[in-house]
Amino acid sequence: MTAALAPATALDAAHWQARRRAHEQRVDAWLAPHLARRRGGVKHPVEDFLFTYYSHRPAQLRRWHPGAGVLLRDADPAGFGRDYRATAAGLTLDTDRVRARRAESLAWIRTLLAATAGRPAHLGCFGMHEWAMVYRQTQEEVRHNAWPLRLSPEATAAVVEERGVRCSHFDAYRFFTAPARPLNVLTPTRETQHALEQPGCLHANMDLYKYAYKLSPLVPSELVADCFELAREIRTLDMRASPYDLTALGYPPVRIETVEGRHEYVLAQRSFAERAAPLRARLIAECDRLLAASDG
Repeated sequence: MTAALAPATALDAAHWQARRRAHEQRVDAWLAPHLARRRGGVKHPVEDFLFTYYSHRPAQLRRWHPGAGVLLRDADPAGFGRDYRATAAGLTLDTDRVRARRAESLAWIRTLLAATAGRPAHLGCFGMHEWAMVYRQTQEEVRHNAWPLRLSPEATAAVVEERGVRCSHFDAYRFFTAPARPLNVLTPTRETQHALEQPGCLHANMDLYKYAYKLSPLVPSELVADCFELAREIRTLDMRASPYDLTALGYPPVRIETVEGRHEYVLAQRSFAERAAPLRARLIAECDRLLAASDG
């Protein structure tokens, strides 16, 4: 039996409109440079990643949703879409309809997030996944070939072979070059994702954005934006520690091939893990609330 999630919070027009404006203004600051580059056909290896790797479109990120169980007074249904229903008291998300559509992914996401949160953070990978993605490739073959590597292909390969690769994240591992995959201590698969992901991983913490938008509009857009903001900062470290030379774009390298660079990387990685933890907990709490209602 499915229990309806009745609106527990009612927002007057002034309140919810202010929240919507604040969200749109926050997101516009991220979207404007990306959209300008897109119009001009200019690629950016750092800033464009969250819009090209992930499937959430800019317009979707900008659209505000209050989340499940919120009643919006004096709201026009035409401004919110087909997943909302009008009542005598106001507009609210048709939670049962959306939840039924997302039932399988809701449970899958909750299990993954809880499993990840329950493990200690491992901080010894030093960002070698990006190096494994260019291992034994020429400058012309690498993904971001408009930007030079900091070291020669031979020296880059030597770093990978000397340091080794300790990547637990399947969606990073699947982009490794073929000769790099045997160098990884693990062989992540989609089937082992729940067993391997851990909270120190940069990509696992970036992916909080993916799981937040996959839960939208059941979760508040402010939570999606919080996850996006963290992912954006993590991507910067990801590429600063990569083998690419992005100094011309204003990104000084984190030289993980040196002791000092590895120390710098671990400090930043630990900070991101600490900042990701409450976001992961908020997403788990949202999943639990929605799943509890569906079990009612």
